[in-house]
Amino acid sequence: MRILLVEDDDRVAAALRTALARQQIEVERLARGREVVAHLAGIDVVLLDLGLPDIDGIDVCRRIREAGDTPVIVVTARGEVDDRILGLHSGADDYMVKPYDAGELLARIHTVLRRRRPDVPTDDVVTVADGLVVDLARREVSDDGSPVALSRKEFAVLALLARADGAVCTRDRIVAEVWGRTWPGANRTLDVHVATLRTKLGRPDLVATVRGVGYRLARA
Repeated sequence: MRILLVEDDDRVAAALRTALARQQIEVERLARGREVVAHLAGIDVVLLDLGLPDIDGIDVCRRIREAGDTPVIVVTARGEVDDRILGLHSGADDYMVKPYDAGELLARIHTVLRRRRPDVPTDDVVTVADGLVVDLARREVSDDGSPVALSRKEFAVLALLARADGAVCTRDRIVAEVWGRTWPGANRTLDVHVATLRTKLGRPDLVATVRGVGYRLARA
C-alpha cells in the first residue's frame, strides 16, 4: 500500500511515517498542497492536513476529487462540526481530528480502501476450508451445514482473515480493525481470541501464525 501524506509539521510526519512503516505501508510525504495532484499516480490513500502553508487543505481536497477517485482521509486539528461537514462535502472519504490513535487511523485506511477499491474481495459467502463457510453478510459460520457459535470479536477476526484470502494480516491491523483501538496487552487479547477461534472451528491449523507479523488463513 502507498500513502501520500500531506503534512507540513515535520514531527507529525516523521511519527506517522514510522507507525505506518511498521505495517509495511510505503509513505510519500509532501509539505505543501499545490503539488498533490501531480503526485497521485500509484497512491492508494491520501492523508491530508488542512492547515498547509501554501493553500487551504479544503481546496486541495476539491482538486484531488476533480482529478479522480483517490480516497482522501482528512487528518487535521480543525475539529469543529462545520469544518467536518465542509471537509466531507469537499470530497473527503473520512475525517479525523488530531490528536488521534494510530490504530484507529489504520483501521479507517483499510475501511476506506474496502469501500473504494473494486479489487478488494466483496463476496458475501467465503468457503475457507472443506465444508467451512463464512457468511459475511449474515455474520454466520457453518461447518458442513452445522452452525458454529462465535463471539462478535471472534467472528470479526475470522471475517478479516477470510477477506484477506490467504494473505497475512498484521497483528496491529487486526487489533485496529476489530477493536478500533490499541492498548498495552492488545496482542495477548488477540492471541486468546485466535486460540479460542481455533478450538471452536475444530481446525487448529486453519489460522496460521506468521511469527513476528500476524496471522493468515491456511486456505484449503
